[in-house]
Amino acid sequence: MLDNISISKQSSVRINNNIYIDPYGIEEESKDAKYIFITHDHYDHYSKEDIDKIVNDETIFVIPNSMKDKFDYTNDCIFVDVGRNYILDDISFKTLPMYNINKQFHKREYNWCGYIIRIESKLYYFVGDSDYIPEMNGIKCDYLFIPIGGTYTMDLNEALDAIKNINYKYVIPYHYGSIVGDINLGNKMKNILGEKCILKIK
Repeated sequence: MLDNISISKQSSVRINNNIYIDPYGIEEESKDAKYIFITHDHYDHYSKEDIDKIVNDETIFVIPNSMKDKFDYTNDCIFVDVGRNYILDDISFKTLPMYNINKQFHKREYNWCGYIIRIESKLYYFVGDSDYIPEMNGIKCDYLFIPIGGTYTMDLNEALDAIKNINYKYVIPYHYGSIVGDINLGNKMKNILGEKCILKIK
């Protein structure tokens, strides 16, 4: 199911083979990225080592405006602010808040971004490194990518609370099984949600 989606590590997602979100743990050099979305500047989300494996001269970046001074590629880049809608060639997207409630790793004032990306009429919501925050309530999407590893983000139980207030068709857990969060957390979520949960972590 959903062969157009793959996840390598952490929150590194690839859609349709050429749209990347927070590329990290990329195993092979492909130079095939059409778009690269970055949620924030931590090493496992803005990894230049991994970006270099997929970027080409035509790649377009989407990066929070608060990271402008850290961007050092010559490619076209859209620097985005939280709570805005954007159109980019054949896709459109919206930026959403991404922050911690009771941790200091991802402060709200950093203005880092989660994304809802519309690709071929489907909505993909990438929560990013966030806790369960009020701005998630009422969001509609087809595919919900939500962290469950804890420590730096919400944990499994907090994620289960969050999705009760999100209108989604499928949930795809990420940000576990690598740096933090036991690899079995995905199976625990699937045991609770059944077919509505799709596991994509390698």
